[in-house]
Amino acid sequence: MLPRAHRMVDPEDFRLTFRKGARAGNPVLIVHARTDEEGNDRLVGFVVPKREIKRANGRNRVKRRLRHLMRERLDTLPEGSRVVVRASGKALELNSHQLAHHLDSALERAWKRWDSTC
Repeated sequence: MLPRAHRMVDPEDFRLTFRKGARAGNPVLIVHARTDEEGNDRLVGFVVPKREIKRANGRNRVKRRLRHLMRERLDTLPEGSRVVVRASGKALELNSHQLAHHLDSALERAWKRWDSTC
């Protein structure tokens, strides 16, 4: 699991990441990424909308898988990074390897876009 210290819980962090962060995605995941110069910790948040996945156990399963995948990728994130991962309903149908592939491609594209804007 993703350590609690790296979980984004403050709504303001989510808001700033959505508004100011670079966005990249695919049909399964959308990733918003930015760096915060004031913080040196890495924070990751997850959004799985109820309109995409109706049942709570499905939404929770997708979030658990994404938290596990992001735990493995924490060391690759820059210091002070803020990442929000938004899953679509298609994420429920994928296995962990397929979900990891979509996550890696979206993360890579989001960081490239962030680097080009800074």
